Amino acid sequence: MKAVPSSQHRPRRRPFGMMAGAVAGALLLSSCSVPAPAMDTAPRVSSAAPEMIAGTPVELQMYYTQSVTWNSCEKTFQCTTVKVPLDYSTPQGKSIDLALIRMAATAQKQGSMLVNPGGPGASGYNMVRDGGKSYFSPKLRGAYDIVGFDPRGVQRSDPVTCTDDAARDQERQESFDLDTDAGLAGYETETKSDIAQCVKNSSTVLPYIDTDSAAKDMDIMRAVLNDKKLNYMGFSYGTKLGATYAGMFPQNVGKFSLDGALDPSLSIEDISMGQATGFEQAIHSWATQCLKDSKCPVSGTPEQAVQQIRDLNATYVDNPQKTKDGRVVTSGEFNNALAFAMYSTDLWELLKSALSAAFQGDSDPILTLADYSADRDASGHYTSNTTFAFSAINCLDYPMITDVAAMRADAAALEKASPTFGKMLGYSGLTCKDWPYPAVSKPARITADGAGPILVIGTTRDPATPFKWAVSLRDQLSSGVLVSWDGDGHTAYGRSNACISTTVDAYFVEGKVPADKTSC
Repeated sequence: MKAVPSSQHRPRRRPFGMMAGAVAGALLLSSCSVPAPAMDTAPRVSSAAPEMIAGTPVELQMYYTQSVTWNSCEKTFQCTTVKVPLDYSTPQGKSIDLALIRMAATAQKQGSMLVNPGGPGASGYNMVRDGGKSYFSPKLRGAYDIVGFDPRGVQRSDPVTCTDDAARDQERQESFDLDTDAGLAGYETETKSDIAQCVKNSSTVLPYIDTDSAAKDMDIMRAVLNDKKLNYMGFSYGTKLGATYAGMFPQNVGKFSLDGALDPSLSIEDISMGQATGFEQAIHSWATQCLKDSKCPVSGTPEQAVQQIRDLNATYVDNPQKTKDGRVVTSGEFNNALAFAMYSTDLWELLKSALSAAFQGDSDPILTLADYSADRDASGHYTSNTTFAFSAINCLDYPMITDVAAMRADAAALEKASPTFGKMLGYSGLTCKDWPYPAVSKPARITADGAGPILVIGTTRDPATPFKWAVSLRDQLSSGVLVSWDGDGHTAYGRSNACISTTVDAYFVEGKVPADKTSC
């Protein structure tokens, strides 16, 4: 195998931070390519106009008091749309429609529960449709209408639209060596072109898809669902969205679970460093497990095994590997496949098989994993706009360093912290350097004084949202209650153990608040 080159090429896709919320993709893998069933003809269900809550701004009353009709959809679900103002500073102006789907409570209903799988940019609609009946426990589904929604800018809710499928394929096969001036210039030129397409196709919504606006949308959804308090389960980025809501509307917080927590006080550069160390730990955990199997494609100590994977990846830098469908696998896509498999131990066996094939010169299974990560189906269609929304939302949420010298220093620190994944996580600011809309918020601590008990759930070896972030969020929230799961992969509820599920279910259904620092 070739030695690792002195300079590494960065992947074109998602140059800052891995998608911090692969619940809908990694954990519901078998559902990624399932086409939406046709709507059936069951009767419609109307919701009476909700009552106003004291303190609601007068200019928003038309949104808070709107009535909606739930139509039967996706065979066994109900769907509707909720109107929200495009720009909360001028609510009398344009409005947008948010897509909601609900799975009706099967027993005595206590209320509705909104869910968000993360991203930013992941679809809560898809999460409920594709995996709600298996992901959420029967006890939880008995007590709550489980409501998924696509946040503003996502999928069915005035989605951010940029390049077409062919261009996305092409860009995933490209690499830029950002340690060189030529590579930096080439990447910036392409990024400017992509941004121009985003503006051309999505100019109306682009300035208004920040997390603060999405949190305000959730309070309107709460009112439309006729709940005096919002019940919510957020995963990964969904914890930032939930914490933001709690900070804005502490008096309206009902039962809240924030699983796979993001620390809202961290900069995007801090997040990248946390993920660098988290994913590096994860690949070593994978190697430790793999080495127990005689069919493991790597050998030696866990560090030696991981180095063999890095050496294999290095061969893709100058020689991207062709696949049967005519595309190539670059070093960046190789790393995307590795990172995707770290989100869930359910994917570890697939990674072992893919690496076994790759060591034999067959890169097709690696590309399959990378395609799952990119939401590309077997026909070549990209089934979500998560990549576009991810960048657009983050550009509004985070001021970023764009000075070249500073970015290169940061990239060097990331590669030192994570020789395997660090090269994916540097140069965060380039994505937003030429973004036409400035950041409207910045990282800050959230206390949510006055809110009821909020569960903050952390997985001890979570690669995408390191456990220390859950500890930090719990410490910030005035009513935070920490629950931990000693495990690998991203998030806990729905994929960990009975301790987590019974603890969370008892909190939502029976109102039993677990002891702080409960360990599962």
